[in-house]
Amino acid sequence: MDELKQRILSEGQVLSDSILKVDSFLNHQIDPTLMHHIGQEFARRFSNEEITKVLTVESSGIAVALMTGLALKTPVIFAKKKKATTMDKDVYVGKIYSFTRREDVYIAVAKRYLSSEDKVLIVDDFLATGEAAQGMLQIVEQAGAKVVGVGIAIEKAFQKGGEILREKGIRLETLVQVTNLSHGQVEL
Repeated sequence: MDELKQRILSEGQVLSDSILKVDSFLNHQIDPTLMHHIGQEFARRFSNEEITKVLTVESSGIAVALMTGLALKTPVIFAKKKKATTMDKDVYVGKIYSFTRREDVYIAVAKRYLSSEDKVLIVDDFLATGEAAQGMLQIVEQAGAKVVGVGIAIEKAFQKGGEILREKGIRLETLVQVTNLSHGQVEL
């Protein structure tokens, strides 16, 4: 997706060989026009699939998921990282390792929002090691639902997340692949 590539190249900041900061348009300050186009692109790429739910994890995946759900005219669910007092007690739980927090994080979705009848598209802003995607896959599996695919705005192709999903036979659609962040430069 050329629009996203250009924004990464012009506004992305390389903080290390593994960290790309895109908070000026994707995951802190959000460009709604870009998000709209990202949602439309995922809807186009998955147009041959019957999708009943779009699933992401809070918080930076929500904008991508919401615009994808809007384009697909499909409900959006986001897995919560902290259990709120208002959240149902009956939940599906996935475990992910947070490299930024250096700890295991549990994500949860209320069972009443996901069932064995659902066909789920998982979307997120980034794919690196695949931890968030694996946690969401655990939740979908617990529900007995079907994963139709995973849509990722930016994949760090030099990390193993994409390879893990592809080896599992999961359809993975990535809008932009970052192949290298060495020497402070973004390579696509």
